[in-house]
Amino acid sequence: MNGKAIIKFLVVVAVIIGTFAYCIEPLAGSLKQGLDLQGGTHIVLEAEDSATGKADNDAVERAKQILERRINEMGLSEPLVQREGARRIIIELPGVKDPDEAIKRIGKTAVLEFKNDQGQTVMTGDDLKDAKEELGQNKQPLVAIELSDEGGAKKFADLTSKNIGRRIAITLDGQELTNPVVQQAITGGRATISGSQSLEEAKDLAILLRSGALPVKINVLEVRTVGPSLGGQDSKDKSIVAFSAGIAMIMIFLVILYRLSGIVANIALLVYVMLLLLVLGKGFTATMTLPGIAGIILSMGVAVDANILIFERFKEEVFSGKSMRVSMEAGFSRALATITDANVSVIITAGILTILGSGPVKGFAISLGVGVVVSMFTAIIVSRFLLRMLIECNFTNHPFWFGANISPSTSADEFAPKVLKGGKRK
Repeated sequence: MNGKAIIKFLVVVAVIIGTFAYCIEPLAGSLKQGLDLQGGTHIVLEAEDSATGKADNDAVERAKQILERRINEMGLSEPLVQREGARRIIIELPGVKDPDEAIKRIGKTAVLEFKNDQGQTVMTGDDLKDAKEELGQNKQPLVAIELSDEGGAKKFADLTSKNIGRRIAITLDGQELTNPVVQQAITGGRATISGSQSLEEAKDLAILLRSGALPVKINVLEVRTVGPSLGGQDSKDKSIVAFSAGIAMIMIFLVILYRLSGIVANIALLVYVMLLLLVLGKGFTATMTLPGIAGIILSMGVAVDANILIFERFKEEVFSGKSMRVSMEAGFSRALATITDANVSVIITAGILTILGSGPVKGFAISLGVGVVVSMFTAIIVSRFLLRMLIECNFTNHPFWFGANISPSTSADEFAPKVLKGGKRK
């Protein structure tokens, strides 16, 4: 045995297991839950013709994009915003339990107007470049607006310079937000809107102003609060138990079938789970749904399958008379082409579903595609690295302990071809 190699291997294994135990809960918690897991609000909207515009296909599509932008800026867990028919828009908001609050935040037409003291509209929200909430003097909540350089700033300068000592009103959907007296001309293209009762209200107003006005009038046809499809926390807990039991059975199977190699595969599987949750939770800020969970489970099967291919190739090389280290390297090299071909085809399919699909289909495709890419990394890089370290420890030279179905007393040297006369081998 190689004492230094054994210590190095055990330290690496301990670090991986310790990191997994420490990080798994926060990594899992970084995944937001979708509507089918935690419930939320389901809204059906319909566009209608009005004096401001006709509800044609282009107007409804623009309205959908504006609604989606408003919801995304609110930081909600991956909402579903999709069209239904010619004029309807379906919105699902995971975790939102107050339908009235949801409608208040996203359903406003958000037509911003600047009016002089005669009530004439001089400017609109089209001249707006940005809007942000902030606290003013005495911690008063305000919305700071920045007007566009293409004409908004000049229009506002003209409006204020011509109305010094008079009031100008700023309205949203006809409702007055503020009606200040102009003290001097404002030429910097910046102003503030007061009247918000809280910083949260100012934030909502800023989101509406940034996202722009809806091109058509939107009516609310249906609003309902829906529960999780899994049937509540009890069902989710049972699903977690079932998932954990399945993983445990896979790990036990690998150890029974491949012994030391199975232990390596299990350690690599821990790395796979951590990387997958890190990429989905932190990189993609994904929202987990039932189809997404299905994609993760399927990709875990792919990860285990890649290790099985490698270990079977490894055994074949041992039986051909090669040393343990050479057999390991050859096994990885020979299995690489098969693993790559199989996984690339799955990645291409997942990419097509991601591009063409939406909602649950897209969530499944993203989880599957990311999972397959991570599984290739852990199988080809992590498993190989750990198996090299294991063989370097020189625990044993018996292929049985690496999964070969032979007597535990048979060493790898017994498979080496014997040298005959003339330098030829059997």
